Amino acid sequence: MSASARKPALGFICVTMVLLMFGYGLIIPVLPNLVTQFEGGSIAAGSRSYGNLIGIFALMQFVCSPILGALSDQFGRRRVLLITLTGLSIDYVIMGASRSIAWLYVGRMISGATAGAIATCNAYIADIMPPEKRAQGYGLLNAAFGLGFVIGPVPGGLLGEANLRLPFFVAAGCVLLNLVYGAAVLPESLPVERRRPFQWKRANAVGGLLALRRFRGVLPLASALFITTFASSMLQATWVLYTGYRFGWSTAQVGTSLAMVGISMAIVQSVLVKPIIARTGERRALILGLGISAIEMTAYGSISQGWMMYLVIVFGSLGGIAGPAAQALMTRQVAADEQGKLQGAVSSLYSLAYIFAPLLASWSFGACIAPAAKFRIPGIAFYEAALLIAVAIPLCWRATRHAREVASPAAA
Repeated sequence: MSASARKPALGFICVTMVLLMFGYGLIIPVLPNLVTQFEGGSIAAGSRSYGNLIGIFALMQFVCSPILGALSDQFGRRRVLLITLTGLSIDYVIMGASRSIAWLYVGRMISGATAGAIATCNAYIADIMPPEKRAQGYGLLNAAFGLGFVIGPVPGGLLGEANLRLPFFVAAGCVLLNLVYGAAVLPESLPVERRRPFQWKRANAVGGLLALRRFRGVLPLASALFITTFASSMLQATWVLYTGYRFGWSTAQVGTSLAMVGISMAIVQSVLVKPIIARTGERRALILGLGISAIEMTAYGSISQGWMMYLVIVFGSLGGIAGPAAQALMTRQVAADEQGKLQGAVSSLYSLAYIFAPLLASWSFGACIAPAAKFRIPGIAFYEAALLIAVAIPLCWRATRHAREVASPAAA
């Protein structure tokens, strides 16, 4: 793609991510409470069921993401992105209309099977950005991700105050808008001469994970980042129920806190990623981000007042420099015609974390707040996450000893 076409294409994919995450942000403050409602109002039971719900979504994503990644390498990113948006809109409608928790599982299974939007957007960035600018591109994409949280959770929480199901239908409308937008204006990023034929041996989940071994320098880094993804998804699995139990937050208050997460993330990704990586290099930025995240998790589990959560959110957002640095390090080890396969395989690896981390977090949290609990430690999931990230830091440092880094233009 020419330099003149690259800038508008990047804008298209970032707007797509904003609309995608706006719909997702709408339901985050209310979905755990809807699950708890189906469980008779028990927070402990609702926490366990919510963890199971996230786990089944991740299982379907684990199986299907490499298929979508391989399809995007053959047919292009645009088609696959539109398919994933269609599946997500169906999911939101089913969940909004559900009358039992079983229907929530049906919706999440459909969404998980088509949950390749973020991986496809990552591959799109790798297609259109030169290696030395990919960290910056991923920073902008993550900023768009954060912006979706800024404008999504607050109205989601407010709508949830009126009716827990209303945010799902609004989210479905947003995804449909995203789908129409993508169909109308999103250009294809993968030229025909760089496409690869679809092969089932490249598209199965286990084969996709094994394929990481072929990408020199990717497997050790991806394995270490698996741990950090596991830790961060533990936070996601317990945030709404934890803040409601610990501080008595309403859905509106939860939405406000998540908006703060989005604002902080957007500032870091759009303003700070480029100068920090230019000064420290991708490897040191990765380690610095992980260290901040470990401190952040410990603080979440230890603070005693709800207002303190906002201070931790601002500080912890600096840990967001790790993601773009890691993405840039990994994509540089892979040929241009295999970026979709890489993103699909990495997405499958992360899906393993999303399968088991919510189960561990939600069951730990539920066990530690249950009436019969011997040890009442509401922040147990955050402490577990901090420990995992602390273990990942030396692994990432070791894994990136020989990684190739390209100087940022800002550093030149």
